[in-house]
Amino acid sequence: MRAMLLKSLQTSELARPPLELVDWADPVPGPGEIRIRVSVCGVCHTELDEIEGRTPPPRLPVILGHQVVGRVEILGQGVVDLKVGDRVGAAWIFSACGHCRHCREGAENLCEQFVATGRDVHGGYAERMTVRAAFVHPIPDTFTDAEAAPLLCAGAIGFRSLWLTGLNDGQNLGLTGFGASAHLVLKLVRHRYPRTRVFVFARSEAERAFARELGASWAGDSVEAAPEKLAAIIDTTPAWTPVVRALENLEPGGRLVINAIRKEDRDKTALLDLDYPKHLWLEKDVKSVANITRQDVREFLRLASEIPLKPEVREYPLEDANTALLELKSKDVRGAKVLRID
Repeated sequence: MRAMLLKSLQTSELARPPLELVDWADPVPGPGEIRIRVSVCGVCHTELDEIEGRTPPPRLPVILGHQVVGRVEILGQGVVDLKVGDRVGAAWIFSACGHCRHCREGAENLCEQFVATGRDVHGGYAERMTVRAAFVHPIPDTFTDAEAAPLLCAGAIGFRSLWLTGLNDGQNLGLTGFGASAHLVLKLVRHRYPRTRVFVFARSEAERAFARELGASWAGDSVEAAPEKLAAIIDTTPAWTPVVRALENLEPGGRLVINAIRKEDRDKTALLDLDYPKHLWLEKDVKSVANITRQDVREFLRLASEIPLKPEVREYPLEDANTALLELKSKDVRGAKVLRID
């Protein structure tokens, strides 16, 4: 099968294309697994975190990709709830142990044995992949394959981030960074919180224009002050400076939710500008987002189907994965990027 393979890590400059198109052996599903014939796979900033070593794969080479939509091709031993031909999706959560305290309490995203698709095991930048049957998700008929792919991570993690804000309808929400996840959060907020106004902070004027087009009440640069204080802000950037600026824009008792696996080191000196009275006093709260649960994915797919909530998508052939990643790194983003594999 064709696959885009990551053979070695790179620095943040990405001096050469990070992935190589190779002929790779078809995977064979083990007990409790299925093999998917991949149709599409979303491109996520987490892939850049892997390539540049902020969340490195434990072994190389590895096939990246964790927003996967395809058809069941082979059933492994013991799989009875799926059939060949079913359309399913695979997300960042490949598996969790199922018996630790976190798993028992519905927080499998915090499991110490959490396994990530496309990092700890091979993912969907390929024509075929194997997945644990218990961790795949039926795709609603509402969505095309390309529309569904970003919902499996960008959408689901945005959904979890919004839940973690504790936002009430009518409270102001800020979105720092406006890529695949944030544009879906904005669409979701406009449906679920009709009295809430959304304020977007983005470095690119194209992203700010896109936010206004989707209904943002205000859009400014990532270091600007909002015209009003905000009850909650979701940060999806890879940098530290927007975090410090977001804290300035929170109202007393406000919450900043950081939706990122890692932050880049390039501007970590921004943290030296933290001033307790200015940034943290008055019971401001900072909370991180760690992975997603199966329930997050399934609940979000159900909700997105009912709305319906569809992402803006730009498609690329599999062999152009490097182009999509480099555009993502350079902030050439409008909605979500998806690799077309079938």
